[in-house]
Amino acid sequence: MSAIELTPAQRKELRGQAHHLDPVVMIGDAGLTPAVVREADAALKAHGLIKVRVFSDERETREAMLRELAGKLNAGAVQHIGKLLVLWRPLPEKVTPEDDDRGAAPRVVKIVKFSKSGNHRPQIKKVTVMGNQRVAAGGQIKRAKPRQVSQKKKSLG
Repeated sequence: MSAIELTPAQRKELRGQAHHLDPVVMIGDAGLTPAVVREADAALKAHGLIKVRVFSDERETREAMLRELAGKLNAGAVQHIGKLLVLWRPLPEKVTPEDDDRGAAPRVVKIVKFSKSGNHRPQIKKVTVMGNQRVAAGGQIKRAKPRQVSQKKKSLG
């Protein structure tokens, strides 16, 4: 795989986004092991933009690790500052299955009834409303009915 090439403008924007991030992957004395590469890949899949801390004192070694990580993970090398490396890869699109035949899910509704005199606290009730129910005026739960349509409109449509 090859690393993503970033323009200076993209790199500047990503540096700003990465400023407040904490390192999520640490590279120790063992160097760039397959386990470290797997963790960095998982972090890129989850976050897209990550910081990696390298516990090495040699700048050339850290530069080589940044290039190698970017190449192995098909990511863009954003920044190398001190012992921190910043990598970016676009997040994959999440696929959600669409179920057209599903109805509305049950939901919890808070019903507030105020007292007739202003001296008492309002009564608060949490009620679960099913998909075929609705809350009517006064806090009553009624079964939702299909909207009534006139006979003329039925014959036209």
